[in-house]
Amino acid sequence: MTNKKRPEQTKAGQVRHNMEDLFTVTDLATEFGITPRAVRFYESKGLIESRRVGRTRIYTKREKARLKIILRGKACGFKLADTKRYLDLYYSGRENVTQSAHLLHGCRRHAKAIEDRMTELQLMLDATTDLADAAIGELKDAGVDPESAVEDYLAKTPENKRAPALFDEGEEAGART
Repeated sequence: MTNKKRPEQTKAGQVRHNMEDLFTVTDLATEFGITPRAVRFYESKGLIESRRVGRTRIYTKREKARLKIILRGKACGFKLADTKRYLDLYYSGRENVTQSAHLLHGCRRHAKAIEDRMTELQLMLDATTDLADAAIGELKDAGVDPESAVEDYLAKTPENKRAPALFDEGEEAGART
């Protein structure tokens, strides 16, 4: 077990850190598999803080831990504002019980929203599959192999003249008219 020393404080109340407790933008980006620009973005949003040593941004273990939480929240689909509220609660001096209850409540609400969206997506998938099955039936009734018909269509039709997807990427379901 390593003996962890607490950072020393100067007379002015500033904390002195060991060099192994300090990280550059590149250090954090490399460790978490993100770009330096992403680290600076999270800083610009007030989620992490740095100090400057000359022109170099320096981050502490605290900021490294905050970045880890930010990236976990992102992986779960949390909005940055929600992650910021959680981080602010954590560092407000409140007990861990309050922080954990806040996190649990937020996770449950988020999980419910994901479940609701999954239900919507399943309904959309079922409707799209039914529509495709109807098109297959029409092609078969006409004596045409559906896969051959699609291959012929793609071979004969320039890409800019092809039928668009029912929902183009980035467009919300039901938004097309």
